[in-house]
Amino acid sequence: KANMARYLALLGSINVGGNRVKMTDLKEALESDGFENVATIAASGNVLLSSSLPPDKISSDISNMLDTKFGITSMVTIRSLEEVRDAISNNPYHGDGADKMVHTMFFAKIVEKEAFKELTKVHKGDERIAYGESMLFLDYCSGVAGSKLTGKFIQKALGMVGTARNMSSLKRILAKMDEATPVSESKKLSTKSKQTLTTKKRKKR
Repeated sequence: KANMARYLALLGSINVGGNRVKMTDLKEALESDGFENVATIAASGNVLLSSSLPPDKISSDISNMLDTKFGITSMVTIRSLEEVRDAISNNPYHGDGADKMVHTMFFAKIVEKEAFKELTKVHKGDERIAYGESMLFLDYCSGVAGSKLTGKFIQKALGMVGTARNMSSLKRILAKMDEATPVSESKKLSTKSKQTLTTKKRKKR
């Protein structure tokens, strides 16, 4: 279908604590709501789907479905193929820190710069944090397990809910999205991404 686009739906707090849902059940529920080519990656709230709806509508529809069918309150944010690529290529710690330690944290809205400044003030660890509008870029230099820079800590400081994925997960997701994206669209996005990176290099000079 010409007006169908491929998206990644990132669902926060899925299969964490009491928010338990089987991926087969989630897939069926999304398909019954009219989403096409639904595929889940791991059991942590990564869903690929095709839809002609605008991203905001997809987000609210999925959020409502999770509440109604599964009794789960979850933040849902939608990203296009190009935006997933950007979440990797725009992360300043990608390629420097280990893929499992470097994360991109996604938010449904733009993070206010003042809120980000507040986060950097209250954060005392050796983790590195960078601003990326509707994303934050994180490098857990000393490991994720013992870090005090938890999702809850970040969300409390910012006053908004987000969901993070490490570089390993995002690369796996991107590979799956590339597989299901028409060649013409994938080439177009790839060219645009290269142009963006070239522009960035020029700006740095």
